[in-house]
Amino acid sequence: MTSRPHTTIPLTNIRAIAGIFLCIALTWPARAQNQSSAQRTAAKENLVTTHAIGTFDVKATPVTTDGLDADLSRLNLEKHFHGDLDGTSKAVMLAASTSVKGSAGYVAMEKVTGTLKGHSGTFILQHSGTMTRGEPQLKVSVVPDSGTGQLAGLSGTMDIKIANGKHSYDFEYTLAATP
Repeated sequence: MTSRPHTTIPLTNIRAIAGIFLCIALTWPARAQNQSSAQRTAAKENLVTTHAIGTFDVKATPVTTDGLDADLSRLNLEKHFHGDLDGTSKAVMLAASTSVKGSAGYVAMEKVTGTLKGHSGTFILQHSGTMTRGEPQLKVSVVPDSGTGQLAGLSGTMDIKIANGKHSYDFEYTLAATP
């Protein structure tokens, strides 16, 4: 048996090879994602954005926040939707107030069960809201792939308005075939 002479690969070559593998590894998921993104874009071209409008009633129940600062609160919410969206929801909300009047923030996760223009099922809404000295900013979005039943493939955003103590919604959404 003959032995081969031992060759040493220079450290710069090892770093270069490792760098190439790292680049391939980092871009590989992006390439696969871009392909499915292109496929999703083609499928979305056939989608029509629809609006659902109506009102809702909300009941907020404070949850004990022992151990939390006084400016943090937690609430359980129950809603009843009327109009194009007919159903109920349950949500958990976390809120924070500040020492400046009219400034606060909240986040919430809400599971909606009901019928949306004839399509029944469930979906989850994610809320993120702030108020800066009385100026509100609110984003309410459907959690991707949270739709079930006839609402599978649902995506969209909901605008919530409060006027004269009454709550209303304008839900801009699309309903796609499930992947």
